Amino acid sequence: MATRNYEGKKFNTNEVNKIMDSLTVEEALQININGKPFTVSMRTPGEDMSLVRGMLHSEGVLRNTLFIPELSIKKENDDGIVTIVNLNIPKNELGEGYSNSRSLLSVSSCGICGKTELRDLAFIGKTIDEDKKIEVNLIHQLFERMDAIQHNFKQSGGTHAAVAFTLDGKLLSAMEDIGRHNAVDKIVGKLIHLKNLDKAKIMVVSGRISYEIVIKCFKANIPFLAAVSAPSSLAVDYAKELGITLFAFCRNGRATCYSHPQRTKINKTNIKAS
Repeated sequence: MATRNYEGKKFNTNEVNKIMDSLTVEEALQININGKPFTVSMRTPGEDMSLVRGMLHSEGVLRNTLFIPELSIKKENDDGIVTIVNLNIPKNELGEGYSNSRSLLSVSSCGICGKTELRDLAFIGKTIDEDKKIEVNLIHQLFERMDAIQHNFKQSGGTHAAVAFTLDGKLLSAMEDIGRHNAVDKIVGKLIHLKNLDKAKIMVVSGRISYEIVIKCFKANIPFLAAVSAPSSLAVDYAKELGITLFAFCRNGRATCYSHPQRTKINKTNIKAS
């Protein structure tokens, strides 16, 4: 259930009309680990297991991408929407993200992290060292494909999207959610389940890019990240530090690359003198 209908009154100059609008559903999902509450995520119901698995990967709770934890539904509400799930995870599979848990409330608008400097985050492994290049014109084609599959957004106007592609533009997974971070976590979790995470080289997202999204992209080892809107300053700092080629303002045939532009290429016939 991605949308729910609500009545309203629409005011237009001197007219008032009753309307019925489809709005994006936002519901809480409590995630327990081994019977104990770990976190609460405000999300759009659907692909919950992908969301949970992607979040565990991004937070460093599970480092082994081959391990799929046992998940059981503990509670549903009257609409049949899952509200509490429990994960059974052996202690030897738990990473530092579990022992250092902030018991965070993950909201849809932004991540709650508390880390504001590069040195505050202990990264796992090396920075991304990608030697292949991306055709800039391909970026625009990928956003056109994302626009075509944003079905929930077309209904409600209230969801964000994330889509993962191979370097040659093959679509691997597409997700929508009320939260930008949730959509990315769902992508990562789905690719882990499909054992396709290593094939993902490009991620495109709607909205803006925060540094949390850059970190999630890094932990998924995806070297190219592109967004419709603006990046934050910290997102660019992290992208430079972690080896991610970051594009933003990708619309109307334009795109701005803020980090590692040496991985880009463009058809010279399309270059215009400035």
